[in-house]
Amino acid sequence: MRFGIDLSQHQLTWDELQHRAQFAETLGFDGGWVFDHFKPLYGDPSGPCLEGWTLLAGLAASTSRLRLGTLVTGVTHRNPALLAAQAVTVDHISSGRLELGMGAGWSEQEHRRLGLLFPPLSERTDRLEEAVQIMRFLMTMENVTYLGRHYRLNGASYLPRPLQSPTPPIWIGGVGERHTLPVVARAADVWHGFGSVEDLVHKSKLIDEHAERAGRAPADIARSASVSITESKTQVEDRIEGLREAGFSYLVVSWPEVGEERVEEFAQVFMAAYA
Repeated sequence: MRFGIDLSQHQLTWDELQHRAQFAETLGFDGGWVFDHFKPLYGDPSGPCLEGWTLLAGLAASTSRLRLGTLVTGVTHRNPALLAAQAVTVDHISSGRLELGMGAGWSEQEHRRLGLLFPPLSERTDRLEEAVQIMRFLMTMENVTYLGRHYRLNGASYLPRPLQSPTPPIWIGGVGERHTLPVVARAADVWHGFGSVEDLVHKSKLIDEHAERAGRAPADIARSASVSITESKTQVEDRIEGLREAGFSYLVVSWPEVGEERVEEFAQVFMAAYA
């Protein structure tokens, strides 16, 4: 079992986020994760909220072992060709420690305020699948021509190649059974879901079915979920063990309001037990 931690950049300064990442690295966490929003999701809406991909570059230069990613990048926030260039750049700055998290995007209010396109969910998931295809092509091929429903390339190339070959692991986050999970089955290296253990197990089985229909081995898609550590030790242990038994191999720990002591305790008690 691998463990990452949500660094939770809502309301935090650069110095605080850098400290959290370095602290997580010393405790032995595998990964550090940020989100891809432009305002805090809770608390004072006028408070600080550093942009996700720029933040990843800074954290990559400030750590040496921690793998880094967004959980997840909204496909409607950037053109996929631009995102591919950003991803390769962070992969190089981090010496090959990028996890490339993608999602369909969900905050309609944020999109409206920023003047970003917010199509229906079915179109957003179509865009997500096309975007993943484009990024894979640009990170592995030259002179790419791509004629999709939503994106087009005409003899496009981007260098250098990522350090991770053929690409950094591509995560897709989401739980929608009609639109998102079929895309996960066709396009993702890793699925990140959320919800109860029972719900995650059900959705993971659906991914298996979709993958087999798409000609992929279900085992080729790793499974990830989130875990809160503010509950009792018994509750935390039950969730971890339930997900482990269901084939989930990566858990993202939510940064607790009680602070660093709980994070350190979790690392010493739970991460050590699953090492």
